Amino acid sequence: MSAVGRHGAPPASWKWAVCGLLLLASAVNYMDRQTLANASVRITRELGLTDAEYGRVEGVFGYAFALGSVVFGWLADRRSLRGLYAAVLASWSVAGMATGFVTDGTQLFWCRAALGFFEAGHWPCAIRTTRLLLEAKDRPLGNGLLQGGASVGAIVTPLVMLALMGAGAGEWRRPFVVVGAVGLAWLVPWLWLVRGSELGCRPAAPPKPFAGLGELLASRRMWLVLATIACINTTWQVMRAWLPKFLQQGRGLAESNALWFNSAWFLVADVGCIGAGALVTWLVIRGRDAHGARLWVFGGCAALCAAGVLIPWLPAGPWLLLVLGMVAAGSLGVFPLYHAFTQELSASRQGLVTGLAGVAGWILPAQAQQALGELATRTGSVDAGLA
Repeated sequence: MSAVGRHGAPPASWKWAVCGLLLLASAVNYMDRQTLANASVRITRELGLTDAEYGRVEGVFGYAFALGSVVFGWLADRRSLRGLYAAVLASWSVAGMATGFVTDGTQLFWCRAALGFFEAGHWPCAIRTTRLLLEAKDRPLGNGLLQGGASVGAIVTPLVMLALMGAGAGEWRRPFVVVGAVGLAWLVPWLWLVRGSELGCRPAAPPKPFAGLGELLASRRMWLVLATIACINTTWQVMRAWLPKFLQQGRGLAESNALWFNSAWFLVADVGCIGAGALVTWLVIRGRDAHGARLWVFGGCAALCAAGVLIPWLPAGPWLLLVLGMVAAGSLGVFPLYHAFTQELSASRQGLVTGLAGVAGWILPAQAQQALGELATRTGSVDAGLA
């Protein structure tokens, strides 16, 4: 099903089919990432880890992700996206599978580091793909589908855990292997649907190493992008990693109930993500300029996130679930808009832009994960950290 090069411009159906594969890749990315969080209570108990040690495991994922963002952001501007994307997805899938065989905290630490490093390659490859495929007016929706796949994976993961985890010791291991195998299966449709020349992946004259880096770092807009991703990713990653522990240990929910709610939480996040992109498109159709529409929707999503400051004062019940749902919709809703902002910084350096943003977007979350774990160990609660 090679669509490009035979009849000129690729058909819209092929473009959106590729976007559908990007959605699935994001889903796989988050399934591998969320398997640990959903089994965190069991894993920390069986491996004898404190909350501080669990925080360090989540922290190293962030630091490794920041490093991988630089490496794969640089490569995404210089290599065929078809082969590079396949390589990073296969590598993180193997790292996820290996997590199912760890026997102590040290092994878990290094498996998580490998997972973070290779998962970082997803975003430079995916964002450059939508940049090449779609016109500016379609990118918020395309980015919404891409980012929404993260929630699809996170929605499915608790259900997978419920289906695959028995009550016995070590039953948490099976989902890691199954989810990793799903990632390897994704390679088949990707390699079949996309050919090396179809995304314009290899420039006629490859840019020199770090060409354009100084110009980007001198840009006021680039620094605003870096500050923005540092803030929004901290909110999202902290909630993602600690919500199952918070519900079970902090509010006394049974494991099965916490997993069901976790799935629903990511469903609400997905609605917020895709809805934010669709709302921008609707506002543009109604006559607003694209940039202004993005800013209005971004502001609304940020206001929803701010409801999270109420968490420490809310017991288990409908009001807590409502506030958590508001945070879910707002915290993921900002991402497709943020991606659209980055796609207008540099057409030829999209991978580099995404890589630099990945560094800014993961250093602060990594520090926050460790700080929250240490705070939880001292106080016995994650309430203040989430707020």
